Amino acid sequence: MSTASKVALGVSVVLTVSTVVGVHVKQSWDRQRLREGVLRDLERLERKRENVRALEEQIQLTRELVAERACQEAEAARGS
Repeated sequence: MSTASKVALGVSVVLTVSTVVGVHVKQSWDRQRLREGVLRDLERLERKRENVRALEEQIQLTRELVAERACQEAEAARGS
């Protein structure tokens, strides 16, 4: 086998191995990003649930406050 053919074989082996390793590393990185995306989505949904719960609580408190003010105004009108 000539020196040129040995060099060509060596270069092709190195390129092939580096390509295979690169593809596996990229697949691993992509899988990790997908998992992180799922976790971010779950966290986002949990924050949304908390926000909806807080909004419902605020709506209920506002209703109670409006009802309380209406009672106080009615009492004040009767007392005058």
